[in-house]
Amino acid sequence: MAMPATMKGKGRLSDAKRCVLGVDGCRAGWAVVSINLYDNSVSGWIVPSFTEVLNLEKAAMMIVDMPIGLSDDSPRACETMARKLLSPLRHASVFSSPKRPMLSFTQYEEANAWGKRHCGKGLSKQAWMIAPKIREIDEVITAADQARLGEGHPEIAFTRLNDAKPCTYPKRKPEGQAERRALLTRAGLSQAEDIYQSLRTGHGDKAIGRDDVYDAAALALTAKARLEGKALRLGDEARDARGLVMEIWG
Repeated sequence: MAMPATMKGKGRLSDAKRCVLGVDGCRAGWAVVSINLYDNSVSGWIVPSFTEVLNLEKAAMMIVDMPIGLSDDSPRACETMARKLLSPLRHASVFSSPKRPMLSFTQYEEANAWGKRHCGKGLSKQAWMIAPKIREIDEVITAADQARLGEGHPEIAFTRLNDAKPCTYPKRKPEGQAERRALLTRAGLSQAEDIYQSLRTGHGDKAIGRDDVYDAAALALTAKARLEGKALRLGDEARDARGLVMEIWG
């Protein structure tokens, strides 16, 4: 695992008393942004597997941009709530997560056909593209882990940072990047661009995108807000067949 590049202060994850993590999937694995709650230093790095994230014992709270808790046959209420909150500008950023049986298929056409046959609705290509990441988390997480690991959505996180207003521009457009960078800076996390440039230099342009880092940074702030009792939480208390709570934090 690459050592984190600290962008503020002298603290690193190894000497932190406590930290919170924001995690987002990227081409090289998982982008992680850490806020050290002891000295407020901010670090960013990439790990190849989610197990490495889950094993970071010093993390007091972690929020990841990936579905946790999967229905077998019906929509998740937390996703419906998220679309309503982000409407009309950013609601399309909330994909319908795969039903858990879909994760057993190796071909999109098979998973899509299963959904149409058993649930009356297929699976979007966007959701299928992240199915390997969803499967990776689903194979290792337990209900007990949810005490310090939550599902987040970056656009919900940015909405909270933006005084309950969804971002105006898409996240990959220059205007959207500037908008989100300004919100992170206003919230006290001004290092996101420096972290992105450091990781891009160290791992290559294809390993990680600017939006991966910005999203992870917003989720690190969400993890901190959850500890403080200030985060948004969307859900109806429903649990899946494995006992995992289906909820989204922002």
